[in-house]
Amino acid sequence: MTPLGTADPEIVIDRHLDEAHERGLADDVLDGLTRPFKELPPKHFYDERGCELFDQICELPEYYPTRTERAILEAEAAAIVAETGAAELVELGSGTAAKTRVLLDAMAAAGRLRRYVPLDVAETVVQASAEALVEEYPGMQVHGVIGDFERHLGRIPPPVSGEPRIVALLGGTIGNFPPGSRRRLLREIGELLGPEDRLLLGTGLVIDTPTLEAAYDDEAGVTAEFNRNVLRVVNRELDADFPLDGFDHIAFFDTRHEWIEMRLRARRPCSVLVGALGLRIELAAGEEIRTEISAKFTHARVLGDYEAAGLRLTGWHTDADERFALSLAAPAG
Repeated sequence: MTPLGTADPEIVIDRHLDEAHERGLADDVLDGLTRPFKELPPKHFYDERGCELFDQICELPEYYPTRTERAILEAEAAAIVAETGAAELVELGSGTAAKTRVLLDAMAAAGRLRRYVPLDVAETVVQASAEALVEEYPGMQVHGVIGDFERHLGRIPPPVSGEPRIVALLGGTIGNFPPGSRRRLLREIGELLGPEDRLLLGTGLVIDTPTLEAAYDDEAGVTAEFNRNVLRVVNRELDADFPLDGFDHIAFFDTRHEWIEMRLRARRPCSVLVGALGLRIELAAGEEIRTEISAKFTHARVLGDYEAAGLRLTGWHTDADERFALSLAAPAG
């Protein structure tokens, strides 16, 4: 663990991305881009530029998930805080903490807010949001964790007060994992929960295909730029030479799996050198790299995933059009 310096005594930030863990991008490129069907995991979108682009996506008229989830939070946050009695909020993949303030406001209004624990790979984003939040919520502590929640859940600090806490995974992020990995992650999150703690999970729901596809392929092209940002990350971090203007953004709803797929399609044949790996990648015209799946859920699917992960559903909150759901879960035992 490497603690990061901060001038504010209310902020502690621990860094757990050592050199071995930072090889994750190299490992993912070596594994994913040498397969017959090439793919890269979506977590590599989110460098500082990627976080900025995603914040822009969240403001687009086509991208309903973020504003729908926020509306549910605004309507239900007080009830969620009352039901859980939470004094602490742990957020996995916190990003800029844009929606987080709705929950923090409700906890502060209930007189219960003690600490916020953001976990994210983007160090500068966590630092900046921590500094802003301690100004907005006097007396609240922030204990940031710089890490990957697929690897570093065990580095989340224990509760400070012995009071219940909420562990939140918002934004439909759980849908980025295929079913087996999704249930394994839920099981690992469940191991963080004490008997009175709760998981708060955001899930996009299955709705009509045109609305789903438009949300991931906006007219302004922001999502396309976000998608290509993963190539920019590989170019910068691994000395690669992907031509960013050589790939089209593709997004479609797979009705069999009930998930959105995002891909990058080569406009022309290209030969890419990943210098840091000494790896040459050949792509034919029209060849695709899958960069994200975003599974959509039904109530039954969420229930089944919880049961498989040793959790039990304790709360279900959705919007009037049933496009998004926030669910609460507790350890089954």
